[in-house]
Amino acid sequence: MTAQAHIQPAPRRARPFEKTQQATPVLLRTLLGRDLAPSRAEFDEVIAALWEGDQPMDELVDWMVAFGPREARALFEKAVNEGLHAVPDCPEPLRLFIKRLEKRPAWVDFELIEDGARFIHSTGMTAPYVLRDLALMGGYLLSGFNQSLVLTGALNKGASRRVAETGKWWIDCTEVGGLERFGAGFKSTLHVRMVHSLVRRNLASRDEWDESQWGKPLSQVDMVATYLGFCVVMLGGLRKMGVPVTPRESRGVMQLWKYAGWLMGVDERWLVDSERDGIVLLHHTLMTQSQPDWTSRELGMALAQEPLERKFGRFESLQRKLAYNKHLSVSRFFLDKQKMAQLGLPEDVSSWYPLLTLGPRFALHAGQRYLPGLRQRQQRTGRKAQLQVLAQMFGESEQDLIRPDASHPGHV
Repeated sequence: MTAQAHIQPAPRRARPFEKTQQATPVLLRTLLGRDLAPSRAEFDEVIAALWEGDQPMDELVDWMVAFGPREARALFEKAVNEGLHAVPDCPEPLRLFIKRLEKRPAWVDFELIEDGARFIHSTGMTAPYVLRDLALMGGYLLSGFNQSLVLTGALNKGASRRVAETGKWWIDCTEVGGLERFGAGFKSTLHVRMVHSLVRRNLASRDEWDESQWGKPLSQVDMVATYLGFCVVMLGGLRKMGVPVTPRESRGVMQLWKYAGWLMGVDERWLVDSERDGIVLLHHTLMTQSQPDWTSRELGMALAQEPLERKFGRFESLQRKLAYNKHLSVSRFFLDKQKMAQLGLPEDVSSWYPLLTLGPRFALHAGQRYLPGLRQRQQRTGRKAQLQVLAQMFGESEQDLIRPDASHPGHV
């Protein structure tokens, strides 16, 4: 724990320790091997992390601003994309940052990461449904998490572009070999990490940002909750949608996002190997989040409308409406009527799509256990479906990551 953590009070977004001590259901406690409620030491560590950003990247961004933002950013991108040998006389702060990332942790297991990536491919559109309609949509209920989105212009920019850019990063990270040194996921993650740090620096300097309420913008707690959404929330949602997950597949997914989280700047002490530990940690991060507010409603409604802007080609109007209703039904499958209302979504929607497809989906994925040829075919067709939807979201625009314009706090 940092010296700063000892003197900083808990931001108002966090619940008092006493309110985090609810009893854990017996069955869940048996499965987890512990209570969900944090100990006092665990609580204090999470609260301290609300005041922590991404120190290595934040220090590099400070250097970039002093050096000359545009020139420094060009050097950063060249070093990330081509390697340090492509940057003669590389400035020392940049060289040390890249060298640290190129020395990957001893725990990284690329064979396990590949297993996780191939499993994600095999899920086809089910994983994106869970991530979009549970992890992202449900995440908007946490108003503390929404503040940085609103201040970066999320309500003005439109949900379709944001979802597409996030989808492009997710596709890059889940490519086989995507997290290798010059893989698309490695490079994409460092680009997004740099933008996040620029945003953190900008928002922290604004009068609109209330530190006493929210802590540091894009804090370690927010980063941890996001990383766990891509693995722990996804795996739980897949099972509920009828996709069985083997222990090896679970470990593969957790390993993939553990390494992606490390590349994104999540402190190593928060990175976990097992779903069990991830469930506990996710619960601990959620105790720092505020109740739903107007941002939950605005962001929820914007995300719900996103399918109506996709580019389908043939029968576009019909396909847009079908996609819109599918996504709403998936959200309703995971979220109760009260949460749907808090997100500004129709409460009378049924869970027709998940329920209609649950049986066939389970049969398909269970059959893969015994038919290797079917597994490989499903990995190919599943990935093709994921790429197809990404193309629909971008339409005629270039498939690219976030490139902040002059109105965005990540712009330099």
